[in-house]
Amino acid sequence: MIEHYSFFGRAIAVAAPAGIVIWLFANINIAGISILNHIAQFLNPFANLMGLDGYILTAFILALPANEIVLPIILMSYMSGGNLVQIEDLTSISNILISNGWTLLTAINVMLFSLMHFPCSTTLISIKKETGNWKWAILAFIIPTICGILICILTNGIYNLIF
Repeated sequence: MIEHYSFFGRAIAVAAPAGIVIWLFANINIAGISILNHIAQFLNPFANLMGLDGYILTAFILALPANEIVLPIILMSYMSGGNLVQIEDLTSISNILISNGWTLLTAINVMLFSLMHFPCSTTLISIKKETGNWKWAILAFIIPTICGILICILTNGIYNLIF
């Protein structure tokens, strides 16, 4: 039972600062553009290679503390809002994604990368704690991330060859 509290304590210790960072990135402007948008624009060429866009890749990176916030970060970015959003209506979510260029390929690659990318930071910290070595936590981050990137690039390439 105490182990569960320890896990939740680590989750809170990581999630709270992450929320602050996400809010700051979305609300601090440089040259009239939010830091979040600058990051997304920088990542866009590589994300396009993966069949994604810069906002999607930025959301995955910013969601390291808690993977379940990827979609709210994407929606916040697309809606140019400074806060995470919660939209209950699936039609509204669909319309936002489609109006921001999502296609079947985008959806497939988001699902593939969701399945095959780094675990959340709390899991990485738990791996380090259980193994006593950062090496295993780093490998747990790098191996699935590289696999996710490669499978998305491959899927994107095959899709573009066929269609």
